[in-house]
Amino acid sequence: MSSTTATAPAATALEASFKALASARRLQILAWLKDPVASFPAQEHGDPIEHGACNLFIGDKLGVSQPAASRHLKVLVDAGLIIATRRQGWTYYRRDEPAIADLVGGLSDI
Repeated sequence: MSSTTATAPAATALEASFKALASARRLQILAWLKDPVASFPAQEHGDPIEHGACNLFIGDKLGVSQPAASRHLKVLVDAGLIIATRRQGWTYYRRDEPAIADLVGGLSDI
């Protein structure tokens, strides 16, 4: 995406990604989700590699209320940086590695 060929949707997506990354807590979530097995306790219903980490574990580790954790997670989902998976009444979050790689690659175009 060069400055002369950037489309409005691409610029909007890049802006959403930057806004999502402009929070130390959201950056911490992304770091933890890079290795959910090491970062979170064992889960009953979701595989940490396939499904990610349970929203409750993420909120507990962040040390914030569940509504605050949910807001941070929603920003990351809306920016396309993480994927939410519902499983047996729980929501699990994992990194969207291809989307993160696209974002990193796209930075060289600006």
